[in-house]
Amino acid sequence: MPHKFYHGKTGIVYNITKSSVGVIVQKVVGNRYIEKRVNLRVEHVKHSKCRQEFLNRVKENAAKKIEAREKGERVELKRQPAKPRDARTISLTAPETIAPVAYETFI
Repeated sequence: MPHKFYHGKTGIVYNITKSSVGVIVQKVVGNRYIEKRVNLRVEHVKHSKCRQEFLNRVKENAAKKIEAREKGERVELKRQPAKPRDARTISLTAPETIAPVAYETFI
């Protein structure tokens, strides 16, 4: 198994052999990034899911574009940042005053 630092890291496969793969991983050392080459067994490697999310978004945008073109509308396809949360009212009960509990020694 790879060293614990590399667990969960994303890298680029640069070499493939019959029982392992070579992966390039960026490691922070001081104030710079160093390219580390790690040889891993195939069982310890899996595809990154971020690319699949991107491909799904591309397909959805294409479908939305076609649908909007048929209706003659304009559609916004860009991702929007999260909006601020809605305002809410806090209950208007009187505040409760609390006091510290005296420390007791049990000897």
